[in-house]
Amino acid sequence: TIAVQKLINKDKVVAVLGESASTNSLAGGAVCQENKIPMITPSSTNPTVTEIGDYIFRVCFLDDFQGEVMARFAVNTLKAKRIAVLYDNGSDYSIGLEEFFSSTLKKLGGEIIAKEAYQKTDVDFSAQLTKIKGSKPDAIYVPGYYTQVGQIAQQSRKLGMTIPLLGADGWDSPSLLEIGKEALNGSYFSNHYNVEDPDPNVSNFVKTFKEKYNTTPDTTAGLAYDATNILFAAIKRANSTESKAIRDSIAETKNFPGITGVITISNTRNAIKPAVIVGIENGKYIVKEKIAPVDKQDVATNK
Repeated sequence: TIAVQKLINKDKVVAVLGESASTNSLAGGAVCQENKIPMITPSSTNPTVTEIGDYIFRVCFLDDFQGEVMARFAVNTLKAKRIAVLYDNGSDYSIGLEEFFSSTLKKLGGEIIAKEAYQKTDVDFSAQLTKIKGSKPDAIYVPGYYTQVGQIAQQSRKLGMTIPLLGADGWDSPSLLEIGKEALNGSYFSNHYNVEDPDPNVSNFVKTFKEKYNTTPDTTAGLAYDATNILFAAIKRANSTESKAIRDSIAETKNFPGITGVITISNTRNAIKPAVIVGIENGKYIVKEKIAPVDKQDVATNK
């Protein structure tokens, strides 16, 4: 809050990029809204962030879309309808994704045939996995973070399970494959983008980023790059550095060719964009497919 007040009152900024974490965006966003300074968060997925007011935007999709996307991929692409769920019952992120995934799966004619929980401090998942194995699912949805996911993959294979594990952007880490190794082959997770995407925009971004910073750009880097360029494009279109003009111009963003997908800003100031399904084959990531919102118009005009 103090940092944002300094940016606005002392540095006289006309717009703010960030924050990444939802907790910080909620605090900083309230200050921006009060002072009528547009703010774009790259990666805050909490729905309430953009509900602060009409000056607050985001370029990442929300967790409800992410849960929906994986259910559609499971049923439509993998032809998997009998799904087990293994989730972290102490994490709002994991609980929310499980709910969104399960409700969409049921609408598509699928069913949750087993549901087991763990806590983030757990290292042994064999009891839950043994119960899941007995229900003979087509796949297991694990909407958790990479550390547990890697361990769950290893332990599921030791129990003789060869079915795909499915997940979300909490899997996204260089450590995922280090922990899970070959046990993760044949598994999939939803994400905002992937460095292996053959799209020239993405490959050029990754190449330039590596040359400059000597590291591979993660998802947050891709989202921050898109947030920055959407802001620059809005200022250019507005032909003004007046905050209200910039706000109005950001709100008019349509089909922006971002690194993390083609982005349209809805009138609830959220990003309408596809999710990337990342597959793991032979210890490497591949872009399996991109899944867009079912009906962009409905999302865009949703009050």
